[in-house]
Parts: sequence; structure tokens; C-alpha cells
Amino acid sequence: MSTGSSDVQHRPSVWSYVSFSSPRRRSSSAVLPKRETTLAPGSPSPSSLKDKPARPEPMSEKVRNAWMNQGQRSRYLKTAGVVAFVLLVLFYIAPGSGGNNVGYTPAVPNVGGDVASDASTGTQKCTRSYDKNKPLIQYALMVDAGSTGSRIHVYRFNNCGPTPELENEDFKMTAKKDGGSGLSSYGSDAEGAAKSLDVLLEVAMEKVPDKLKGCTPIAVKATAGLRKLGPEMSDAILKAVRHRLETEYPFPLVSDEKGGVEVMDGKDEGVYAWITTNYLLGKIGGPDKTPTAAVFDLGGGSTQIVFQPTFPEAKDGGLPEQMAEGDHKYALSFGGRDFTLYQHSYLGYGLMEARNNLHRVVVEGMYENNPTSKAWLTKPISNPCLAPGSSKQVDVPLSDNHPLGKQVTVNMTGPSTTSAAAPANCRALAEKTLKKESECKIAPCAFNGVHQPSLEKTFAREDVYLFSYFYDRTQPLGMPESFTLRELHALTSRVCAGGDAWKVFESVPGAMEELNDRPDTCLDLNFMLALLHTGYEMPIDREVKIAKKIKGNELGWCLGASLPLLSQESGWSCKISKVQ
Repeated sequence: MSTGSSDVQHRPSVWSYVSFSSPRRRSSSAVLPKRETTLAPGSPSPSSLKDKPARPEPMSEKVRNAWMNQGQRSRYLKTAGVVAFVLLVLFYIAPGSGGNNVGYTPAVPNVGGDVASDASTGTQKCTRSYDKNKPLIQYALMVDAGSTGSRIHVYRFNNCGPTPELENEDFKMTAKKDGGSGLSSYGSDAEGAAKSLDVLLEVAMEKVPDKLKGCTPIAVKATAGLRKLGPEMSDAILKAVRHRLETEYPFPLVSDEKGGVEVMDGKDEGVYAWITTNYLLGKIGGPDKTPTAAVFDLGGGSTQIVFQPTFPEAKDGGLPEQMAEGDHKYALSFGGRDFTLYQHSYLGYGLMEARNNLHRVVVEGMYENNPTSKAWLTKPISNPCLAPGSSKQVDVPLSDNHPLGKQVTVNMTGPSTTSAAAPANCRALAEKTLKKESECKIAPCAFNGVHQPSLEKTFAREDVYLFSYFYDRTQPLGMPESFTLRELHALTSRVCAGGDAWKVFESVPGAMEELNDRPDTCLDLNFMLALLHTGYEMPIDREVKIAKKIKGNELGWCLGASLPLLSQESGWSCKISKVQ
């Protein structure tokens, strides 16, 4: 924390309330009244006494007076000490202004915070919590119930500072099996789906100390894959999962009202990923108003974009431009700061869906050129997005009322030779799937008629992070952590060219295996380039960063969704009393 921050109010030192100067003796200037005194015969007269020297003060009198002066000083010192002690106590027990983070503001430190009862509930970072209202160590459990499998994240945080610090993450996924191992793979067997999470909860039971289990919240977020089962079966699975977690395990489950067990909304997925990234980068949660990073996530079925646009100041003293109202506008409070984010989740534009979309464009193009014949369906169809000399059988989904039917199976082949490679043609097909010509009701728009503030105008210099398939398809081919779209364009051209152009990859460990095992790599890279440059309208020389982890922690939405759980306001309460 900056020492010059105006938000920090410094209390006066407790010693400033106490003066250590010697107390001034009380004196009096009053004159005693004169009175007549009758002297006995033979006694010396007062006038004669003046001429005689004063009799020396006895030693006992000096000692007595000295003792009284010392006692008086002692009483003053004791009084001052008592005052100092009282002020010191008042200083430390005064309530702080802290609160919870993720919707909470940074706390003012309170001496007297929680301390570890044993090594399992302690940390090497500090000896007591920053805020007396927070435990020193907290755990949070998040289950990512995806379509291909379920995963648990066991997060351990310390509260040594005003913002929780992630110390450790344990991760486990259900074993792969044919048809997937996610909740949706169990269909009507709701109880079986709920029991499939037991192997994940074993990790939580092992990693979370017994003393903290009763105050360690858990939530389950399912992806859109569960919706494919229909409302009846999906609701039955969610209810079975909730019942099993509530009755079989000691962890408090987040309430239904707060989304304890739910199918997660796409926009929340993107925003949670934004929180994860910026939290791990240290751009949010602290006192400084650091510029935040944008997040571009490319999954299999959808892609998300989240960033904090900055609009230019209005000219001539007018009102500044603001983000248009709509579902894309997301208000977020985190770490004492308020953010207005732009977010959108493009369902149907994940990488696997992008392949389907592009193959559909190829088939529909062939049908448009051969409307009266279906003979071409039995012959190899040239696809510029496949590697030269490669071929593959492809199931292409079509619209329900398409003349060719709901789906066709065709044999697609790449260019016959490397000289016939046409990466630009592939990119043109990818751009066609983006539907840039769709009606734009709120300008400006990115693609498919979706409003988006211009990245070039409102997010020109801040960091842009790409992850998931963006990382998985570029990092194995030797791309650095940071590169421009122009460099991505060059990589795409080399991959699509094949032949001698691939020699540059021979010194990259695993790159040749990646290219030989994935004939769709040319397609994937062209779609990514089209999505970023044509779709989101990112300048060709804009630098981007790819990442799978930051500071050793996985990127994605799970951590961002877990941080709010550290506050009991997120819809849970401890199952047992906290052991003192």
C-alpha cells in the first residue's frame, strides 16, 4: 500500500496524549492576616529575633520533606501511566472500517485478528489476520461440472492483508470415459450423476483441515451442456447433487438463491474469468487504480470477451461518452472499486462449433453451385482449411429444413500440393461465418449484429489476454507469451502452406506431432485470426498475450467465482461452531 495514499488516516500516537514534563508545584501568593502576640516575660522580642541567625532545619525534617516530594512525583507518574494504558487500549479496540472483498472494501487493520490454533490453520505469511472479523485461513470449493467431465478446485487463502491472498490450489477431474464423464452423461440417472462427484469430494476431505471443514463453502456450476438434457432431467440432477452434498459432507453449500448448484449463465462465466485474470495479475483487489486487462476466452461451444472500456473526454466541456445500456453492460464491485465492464458470450462461436460452421459454409457453397444434383456428395470436396494432402470424413450439421437434410457426411480434402495452399481462402470462409453483414441495432458492432465499443478507441493500450483454445493451438507451435496479430497471421500462413514451410517447426518440441495429428490446425488458426481481427476488429499490429496459468494458478472462471464465497453474504453459513 502506498504510504502517500490519501485514503489512509493516521491516528495520533498514543504517546502524544501523555506529557512527561515534571508537574509544577502548587504555590500561593496569599498573605496570612497579622495578629497581636503577647510575649511572656523575659522572652525575646520579635525585633530582636530578626537579628539572630535562623536555627538549622533538623535532618529528620529534610528527609520528611524530600520523601513527600518524591511521593508526589510518583503519584503523577503513576497517573500518567494509567492514562497512557487506557488510551492504548482504546486505540487498539476501536472498530475498523474493513469489510469483505469481492463486493467488499479493503479493511483497516485490527490488532486482535484471528490466529492459528495449530499448524494446519496457520500460514507462513503472517501470525494473525488483517481484519479481526476474518479467519486467518479460509478454503473455498468450486466444482466445474462440464460436459466432458467434472472438476473440483480446492482453494486455500490467507487473510494477512486487506484482500484474500491465494496460497494454494488443488485440482482433480473425473476420469475420462466414452461419452464423457460429466453430469449430463448420466441422463435420467440423477443419483448416479450426484455420486460421480464423490471422487472429487475425497480431495476436499483430504486437503481441508477438520477444524475448517464446517466453514468451507462449496458451489457447483454446470455449463450449458446440461441444458441439452432438457429441464426435467437437468433439474433432477441438480436437485440430487444438492441433496447429496448437504447430507453426506460437512461443507456448507451455497443457497439456491445465490447459485449454489446451477447451470451458469454465459455472461457470468466471462466476468468470472476476468476477475480471475486481473486478481492473479494484481490489477484488482488493491488500493491502486491500475488499468485492467481484457479477457478473450475461446471454448469449444462459445467464446467470451470482457474488458473495461475507457471513453474519451467530451470536447467543449460536454458530457463524456458512456457505454450504451444493454445486457452487455456489467456493473461489478471488487476490492473497494467499482467497474463498468463490457461483456458478451457468443454461443455457437467456440472452436468446435466454428469448425461445424466453416464446414457448413463449404457444403452450402457446393450446393449453391450444384442445386440440381447430389452426386458431389459422394466425391472428395476440396477444403482450403485442411492441411495439404490431408483428408477427413466430416459430419456437417445443416438447418432443419435444408434440402440436403439436417446433416450430411462428406469426405473433405486439403489442397493437393503445398503450392496450391490457399490460407487467404480459408480465412475468407472463416470471416463468412462471423456474419459481419448482420443488422447492427446499436452501433458500433463487432459481428453477428452484437454491439461492442471499439477496442481501438476505448481499449488501445491495455493488456489483452487470450486463453483456452487460443493458448492450446498456438503455444505448442512455439509462439511466445506475447505476439501481435500480424505474427499470428504469419504463423497461420506457414501452417496452411505445409511442406517445406513446416521445417521451421522441427526444432520446436512436439510441434510436428501437433501438426501431423491435427489436420484442422490451419482451420483453427484462421478462425482465431478472423475472430480477433475481423470479428472483434482488433488492429493487426495489436499485441496480445496467451496464458494457461498466472503465478502457477489456472486461468478460467472458477477462481473468480470462488472469491465471493469467502464472504458469508454469498449465501452460506457455517455448519458447526468454529473451534476456538
